[in-house]
Amino acid sequence: MLLRYIARRILYVIPQLFGIILVSFLLVKLIPGDPAVMMLGPTASEQSLAALRDKMGYSKPLWQQFTYYIGAVVHGDLGSSWQTTRPVTEDLFQRFPATLELVTFGLLAAIAIGFPLGVAAARLQSGPVRKFAGYYGLLAGAMPDFWLALVLIYIFYTRLGWSAPPLGRIDMAVELPKTVTGSLVIDSLIVGDIDALSSSFRHLVLPVLTLGIVNAGPILKMTQTTVTRAFSSEFVRYAEMCGLPRRVVLRQAVRVALPAVVTIISVLYGFLIGGAVLVEIVFSWGGAGQYAVQGVLNADVNPVLGFVVFSAVLSLIIYLAVDLIYFALDPRTRG
Repeated sequence: MLLRYIARRILYVIPQLFGIILVSFLLVKLIPGDPAVMMLGPTASEQSLAALRDKMGYSKPLWQQFTYYIGAVVHGDLGSSWQTTRPVTEDLFQRFPATLELVTFGLLAAIAIGFPLGVAAARLQSGPVRKFAGYYGLLAGAMPDFWLALVLIYIFYTRLGWSAPPLGRIDMAVELPKTVTGSLVIDSLIVGDIDALSSSFRHLVLPVLTLGIVNAGPILKMTQTTVTRAFSSEFVRYAEMCGLPRRVVLRQAVRVALPAVVTIISVLYGFLIGGAVLVEIVFSWGGAGQYAVQGVLNADVNPVLGFVVFSAVLSLIIYLAVDLIYFALDPRTRG
């Protein structure tokens, strides 16, 4: 049954991925700028520019360009970047672990802040916790992440000197640990490199705190709403009338709210893979988002499209994992 469920979900992935690549390809082609001019410079002759455009396939009709690109993607070829002169696939495999490390730890911080606060706000109908949760939810939704990042840098680095400088993932004088997972913190912990662990953790704190504070708001609101609705349901009222302990009733209400909370967390994770770009830039993180932005600014099309493909595949994998979690949580999905 589980394998049939997974196969049915995978069938939906192929047309979704094709649609994402098609829309992204068309949108990227609308970005102002001529890659040939960026590569050869503004003083290049028109003959040289035309020859380069013909070599890169930009002189062909748009549908032929897309057909060639989608055929290359099927074979695992995302083209090359003229900035790095390397295949985009290699660049993304090198940079995506940095993005995933930042996004994963940032989302875990958001869950650690938003979920318990949402449960407490739902349980306590009045009081300072309920008021704080309401104000925090509004403030987090209106707070730009790059602005908060700059504020945290000013307070904790410039004024207090507690955090590492916002320059990359690890101090330049510290040797990188052996790559195992791509996360410097986890890899340092695995190989037992205390210096690398301390340095990478200090660099990770502020960007993770930035993403955690901003993205805890949606988790808080969803948790509070669904747990409050569960408390007003008939089965919870019946459990309270039967005299069950409060912690048991609360556990049942939270369990009912979990599918909705898992949904918002999965949506946030997919969003943050591409939405943490400004935070990466502020902290000079060197992730895939920063790589894609440089491609946009320099009319380097392949890195931008490659980033979209990677992000789309990861997002679809995340949504598939969420479906499997639903399969475990809700027996109604097993039919």
